[in-house]
Amino acid sequence: MMKKILSKFLFFVFLLSSSAFCFEPTKKPILRIETGMHNAVIWRIGIDSKNRYIVTGSWDKTVRVWELFTGRLLKTLRPPIGEGNEGKIYAVDISPDGNTIACGGWTGWEWDRSHYVYFFDRRTGRLVDKISGLPNVIDHLAYSKDGRFIVLCLGGKNGIRVYRVSDLKLVAQDKNYGDNINGADFDFNGRLVTTSYDGYIRLYDKDFRLISKRKAFGGKRPYHISFSPDGEKIAVGFDDSTNIDVLSGKDLTYLYSPNTKGVNNGNLFSVTWSYDGKVLYSGGRYWGKFSKGFFICIRKWVDEGRGSYVDIPVSKNTIMQILPLRNGGVIFGTWEPSFGVLDSYDRKVIYKTPTIPDFRDGIKKFLVSYDGFKVQFGYRPWGKSPAVFSVIDRSLEIISSSSSGVKLYDLHSPILSAKGLSITNWRNTTNPKLNGRPIKLEKHEISRSISISPKKDSFLLGTEWYLRLFDRHGNRKWKVSVPSAVWDVNISGNGKVAVAAIGDGTIRWYRMSDGKEILALFPHIDKKRWILWTPSGYYDASADGENLIGWHVNNGKSHEADFYPISSFRDRFYRPQVIASLTRTLDESKALRVVSRKMGRKSSTSSILETLPPVVHIISPEDGEVVQDKNLKVIFRVKSQEPILKVRTFINGRPIEKRRGIGIRQKDKDIYKITVRLSEYISNISIIAVNRHGVSQADTVKVILKKMKRKDFVIKPKLYILAVGVSKYLNKDLQLTFPSKDVVDFVKVMKRQKGLLYRNVVAKVITDEKATKGEILDGLDWIQRETTSKDVAMIFFAGHGINDYAGIYYFLPADVNLNKLKRTALAFSDIKNTVSCIAGKVLVFMDTCHSGNVMGARRGVADINGVINELSSAENGAVVFASSTGKQYSLEDLKWGNGAFTKALVEGLSGKADYTGKGEITVKMLDLYLSEKVKELTRGRQTPTTIIPKAIGNFPIAVIMK
Repeated sequence: MMKKILSKFLFFVFLLSSSAFCFEPTKKPILRIETGMHNAVIWRIGIDSKNRYIVTGSWDKTVRVWELFTGRLLKTLRPPIGEGNEGKIYAVDISPDGNTIACGGWTGWEWDRSHYVYFFDRRTGRLVDKISGLPNVIDHLAYSKDGRFIVLCLGGKNGIRVYRVSDLKLVAQDKNYGDNINGADFDFNGRLVTTSYDGYIRLYDKDFRLISKRKAFGGKRPYHISFSPDGEKIAVGFDDSTNIDVLSGKDLTYLYSPNTKGVNNGNLFSVTWSYDGKVLYSGGRYWGKFSKGFFICIRKWVDEGRGSYVDIPVSKNTIMQILPLRNGGVIFGTWEPSFGVLDSYDRKVIYKTPTIPDFRDGIKKFLVSYDGFKVQFGYRPWGKSPAVFSVIDRSLEIISSSSSGVKLYDLHSPILSAKGLSITNWRNTTNPKLNGRPIKLEKHEISRSISISPKKDSFLLGTEWYLRLFDRHGNRKWKVSVPSAVWDVNISGNGKVAVAAIGDGTIRWYRMSDGKEILALFPHIDKKRWILWTPSGYYDASADGENLIGWHVNNGKSHEADFYPISSFRDRFYRPQVIASLTRTLDESKALRVVSRKMGRKSSTSSILETLPPVVHIISPEDGEVVQDKNLKVIFRVKSQEPILKVRTFINGRPIEKRRGIGIRQKDKDIYKITVRLSEYISNISIIAVNRHGVSQADTVKVILKKMKRKDFVIKPKLYILAVGVSKYLNKDLQLTFPSKDVVDFVKVMKRQKGLLYRNVVAKVITDEKATKGEILDGLDWIQRETTSKDVAMIFFAGHGINDYAGIYYFLPADVNLNKLKRTALAFSDIKNTVSCIAGKVLVFMDTCHSGNVMGARRGVADINGVINELSSAENGAVVFASSTGKQYSLEDLKWGNGAFTKALVEGLSGKADYTGKGEITVKMLDLYLSEKVKELTRGRQTPTTIIPKAIGNFPIAVIMK
């Protein structure tokens, strides 16, 4: 008995000591998806008093700052995170002056056994302060209208805390709450009102003394709450009711309820008043039927909610919060995740849509192959907008409405029932059953999907938190954590691999023997980009796909985290060969050893933390700033564990000439400045830094030169073209039909631009027997030497390309010896080094993955994706047009008179890509025309790809005389 008492006492002491002891966030880098948009629910939003910035907080563990006028992403804020729930953001707001962003949620519990609210400087993105020691998650927070105070609403029965913003001193608290608090709002006089799931609404005076507490009228679970601008009225929405109540702002007495007729399929839990108080808005889970289908609606009432209403369709998932705008209208955030802006005429003027596929309810249409490495999924719920991805071929194929994925690919749907295995009540419930008996899950764990093994001796259960494998008697064999809900799950026909479609937009492969994750795929919603990676980060990616994931690295609990796109480690982690081997070994370590042995080199054993590239942040000017002087001083910070070897500055994606900027080291060892000379009305200034481990991600700001008028810079550039095409090889097995003609036709159409878009067009054309390695290198040297910062360079390669076993890409000159590639073929590094050094804008056209002809024998083919991604990276900055993607062949046919790519290219530049009819063809217009025309010519067998670096953007490349 004494032992039991002592044991309990020691356990209690351990809990106390572990709670008091402050651990640090994990140092282990964490792989995260990064698309430039949230990939999980936007739980809360905020807006500054002048309506310049929108801030959004998400369960994806990031906070993002957006320019309200354009919807442009300005900054991604990264608090410390951990595995599981740690780091999920439930609450966010921006100070009225727009300078500080506060956020919290499930934040800090993993290392302190208490929760934090973090404060970020909006301009720099730095974590500048925090409130710690909070006893539960932060469900909501809000600044007072004058910015002097901030209220924190805590989960459980922990009440509210009010802090003075100037020194973060606690000035008031009320712990007398019976449940979570989801709503809080200040009026312009400093009074505070809150809602709680305990059923009560509470009103506090400007000194935060409770002056009224009333049971809610319209439901048992009041949710969002909003003061009218004059403070006379308070609107309340409910999580468990379709009602909305309007109460007195003086004492919470009931006044009236807006008309919620027809809201019988959801609720309207989020409420706000218009800025002038004349209109009431509300939204939540209410679906409305419109001509284009069903949509979640925002309902808008006139006459302060007493008058008529209109339903405004806005999204395909729950409206989480609505806030008013000064000039009328509202902003809203959703579960999709998406956010948008409605103007006072109910027009959706900004709408940032989801970037992840939505796998919900696609279970019967989630199909896999016998080996598990070919999968059919839907980009939209219920398996709609289907596609097939092959891991072995690394190919993505969109299934048209006339195709039948099942017949075409021999894929099978999940087995949902079998003799002796009756699994019931498994869809979206907390109590699934096996043969009538409950399957044991954790409290509140929701079951989402099932699949029975081919041998009928076990089954998978996908839930909100885990993927679980049970034997046929219901005994758990293993469970693994998942990043979000397992909407769909299936098992390979050979029973070796489990495949799951997850709520974060990924498809993941698990080993059936032990549940070990072996592979993950993220297919971007644009249906073009994708990235495939192992748990350690070895990856393969489509063109423009390699920056869709990266490493989150914590810097302690008092500092913002850093984020490194996986392309920062391209030399180490871009390993398509490992992915290929993994499909056979089902073990990452074994796959890596096999590949390393074949390549004759050892795998790197150094950790990511030991090989970090620099991190650059531009301090001044601010993104979007209007500047007065052409000579602009740029101040930036470089963070690096190793000495900085080089700093490069770019304007509109191209390196500045040395005479245009001088780097100066400041007193602070991490701060630099450079003076650049602006020559355009709008300039994107980018800075990268290099240490011995690699190149930083570029930090870019847009500036507008106020003194310059648009008509001041109509100086026509000069166009230089290097065109290399090889049809006739010394090796007769490599012969092609059209590459030499392709480059000649391209040059011919571009020479028509002389005197139009360009003041002169100078071309060097190298074809067939003249296209030796030496001649091509001389051509590269020529175009690098001739092109100034005011000019445009175009480089066109047509012919054969090949990758050696190590993955190195080579263009094959006419006299190539395939047994001596290094000596006789043109290495990609020669092309890349030239592109990176050209001063002006650079466009590269790659048509180098040929088969002989449409019906002819298919010869060697290069995987072009890695080449495209590297050429378009920040340090190289080229716009890249590629004839095909991945391992596709570039097709040619006598009836076209060209390769498919050049046929479309010449047509587009001759005028057919002028979609606006204004006589101007931009990069994006040409991209669109190439995509459609090549698809038409090749019946979908060839997919051209274009990558436009962010810092360069869209620009005209040809004009058409009318």
